Amino acid sequence: MELRQLEHFVAVAEERHFTRAAQRLMVSQSGLSASVRALERELGAPLFVRTTRSVELTGPGRALLTEATRALASVRAAKEAVAAVQGLLRGTLTVGTEQCIAGVDVAALLARFRSEHPEVEVRLRQAGSAALVAEVAAARLDLAFVALCGAPPEDVRLMPLTHEPMVLLCHPGHRLADAQEVAWGELAGESFVDFHPDWGARGLTDRAFATARTERQVALEVGDVHSLIELVGHGLGVAVVPRPMARKPQAAGLAEVRLTGEPEPVWQVSVAVPDGDRVGPAAHELLSYLDAGRP
Repeated sequence: MELRQLEHFVAVAEERHFTRAAQRLMVSQSGLSASVRALERELGAPLFVRTTRSVELTGPGRALLTEATRALASVRAAKEAVAAVQGLLRGTLTVGTEQCIAGVDVAALLARFRSEHPEVEVRLRQAGSAALVAEVAAARLDLAFVALCGAPPEDVRLMPLTHEPMVLLCHPGHRLADAQEVAWGELAGESFVDFHPDWGARGLTDRAFATARTERQVALEVGDVHSLIELVGHGLGVAVVPRPMARKPQAAGLAEVRLTGEPEPVWQVSVAVPDGDRVGPAAHELLSYLDAGRP
């Protein structure tokens, strides 16, 4: 089994398509297919179910993907460690972040890193916190800025950055817009706008309503903060969001109401990193910027 074969396999698994994988790797499709077939023969198991439209992993393929991703990450880390000993920082830094994260200016952080380490290729992925933490655990991300609801996987460590309360965001004409504070039970029967379930804020809100034994209806589900603000602004529902989101310029015309009573959920922002000694040199360098003062 060669590293090249594992790289080819992982590319096809992630793209779910041989042509796109070949384009990504800048190799011929026939060569890529031959490489994957050779790997299947060596392992004695089919890795993909091929159709005319897509490629799906088999059971053995899913098992191999986890280990192949970790193996390639280890090889990359080994190369970067040798370069670091020589006073060089090279390779790739792959970062994840949930949208509108608080406590750190991710764009400024990455801009500083790239200006000081131009030999390192910086990649960024934006997704919900649950998905990002899973990517860190699988070694597909070097680190991620998340607001995770609940405990991380055993092989992921969370480094706290900041925390914020949750508040109610509503249209200025809403019945609660002029209230100083509102209890969870008073929100029963309201129509809600909220994020997808893998967002940290959504998980926190779901848990808070369950703890308060208050039913709620999420009528509108979105994947970005600005869409949520627009929907609330049109009076299509209310939202429970972290305070920094309620104070974005786009939400200036909306009402922010303090939530009171039990529970008192806290939106905790952290950096998710691999546990143990699996943090690479480039990720260590980026984390040192946070220690020195966050952009």
